[in-house]
Amino acid sequence: MAIIFKIIDAPAHRAATLNGQFAGAEIDLKDGFIHFSTAAQVAETAKRHFAGRGNLMLWAIDADGLGTALKWEPSRGGELFPHLYAPLGMQYVVWAKPLAWDGTAHVFPLEALA
Repeated sequence: MAIIFKIIDAPAHRAATLNGQFAGAEIDLKDGFIHFSTAAQVAETAKRHFAGRGNLMLWAIDADGLGTALKWEPSRGGELFPHLYAPLGMQYVVWAKPLAWDGTAHVFPLEALA
């Protein structure tokens, strides 16, 4: 199973869990797709877009289950990032863990580092 990651604020996590799907955060809705990161990209994504923010969750998503709605497209420096052109069904979230801010950087769950 290929795993990709999504950083999301805790209230949106709770709402998506209750609704059974996630339509996207504000930036996702603006761009027309849900932004994800690979394991190699997620720490830089956190640093660039979520620095100093607590009350976040990290989702691990089964990329294989997303089908053709998942596209790999160039972004930062031409690097390919996973983008989902559909709502995310919560059945594809393999796990969700808090993404803590320690005052300097985000502390990733051990599962994300494996």
